[in-house]
Amino acid sequence: MGATPTSGRRLVIDGTETSDSSDCYVIAEIGHNHQGSVEQAKKFFEEAQNCGANAVKLQKRDNRSLYTREFFDKAYENENSFGPTYGLHREALEFGRDEYVELQAYARELGITFFATAFDFNSADFLAELDMPAYKIASGDLTNIPLLRYVASIGKPVIFSTGGGTLDDVRRAYDTLAEGNDQIAVLQCTAGYPAEWDELDLNVIGRYREDFPNSVVGFSGHDNGIAMAVAAYVLGARIVEKHFTLNRAMRGTDHVFSLEPQGLRKMVRDLRRVRLALGTGIKMVHARELAPAMKMSKKIVAARDLPAGYVLAADDLALKSPGDGMSPYELDAVLGCALRVSLSEDDALSPEVLEEPVPDKEPSGAFSESTGNDV
Repeated sequence: MGATPTSGRRLVIDGTETSDSSDCYVIAEIGHNHQGSVEQAKKFFEEAQNCGANAVKLQKRDNRSLYTREFFDKAYENENSFGPTYGLHREALEFGRDEYVELQAYARELGITFFATAFDFNSADFLAELDMPAYKIASGDLTNIPLLRYVASIGKPVIFSTGGGTLDDVRRAYDTLAEGNDQIAVLQCTAGYPAEWDELDLNVIGRYREDFPNSVVGFSGHDNGIAMAVAAYVLGARIVEKHFTLNRAMRGTDHVFSLEPQGLRKMVRDLRRVRLALGTGIKMVHARELAPAMKMSKKIVAARDLPAGYVLAADDLALKSPGDGMSPYELDAVLGCALRVSLSEDDALSPEVLEEPVPDKEPSGAFSESTGNDV
């Protein structure tokens, strides 16, 4: 089931418009794959821009207010840890205002859009003070109605993921966001890291398009690969978000299911190609087809030498390539016609060599393989 164009679907982020007729808006989700390093984050930004992504995205948390004290202080000592407790691990990966300002300036220099996910009220305020061009809501906050209402009230485009939720959860979240904001995009997402192929539920994209006819629909993919992004586009997704890394072997839990630069570059390439390949829905004959079509198609020719005045029957004719004469669909119309001139075997029929059909002449014979019907 392909996408049906709808003029009401339109999302504008940082001057880029996304709609049913546009290229896919590609978000390189960096999250905290930068490992707390601004210089490494800049490398991520640069590589994403080189790959053709429209935007790079980080995640912003106010860790002290976001987690319970018990959870913040929980021991977190493993190969992916950047701190002895979960809270300190998260703090080591968190950027503050100075880092965000520096990264904003670098993104502008590169010409790539930069925004972030707000995980809590303090983070939403933090991003608002920096005048972020858009906001992302993670799947974990699909039912966080107070946060959804607060972020929507900032007045910037909001993209929300729907992993781990029911359709009722998605509708409730959408209605909340849309109360005071008409720039809402909803992403089909499966909150598995990575998600299995049979958990992606890409046909939900069509469901979202029906339920939210005025909003851009997209796909946040946690799968290992790039093919499903193209499938999502064909189904009507016009935003694709994929986790991005410089090296899948880097330390951290998200790297293993993230795309490396080569993968992101290929995904962007394929998404651009598929928009062109889908066309307009109008069946066309392209200039590139003309020569091959003539070479492979057939025309009506004389099956043997025929004298002038001869009244044509089916077994007098054959269908042969190239197709630079009367088309086989005109065969029935020439039966019973008399020849104005004599024809040699393989001479092409044309209206100029034919008289009007002879009324009292019944075409005889049957068109068969022996007269050239091996087509």
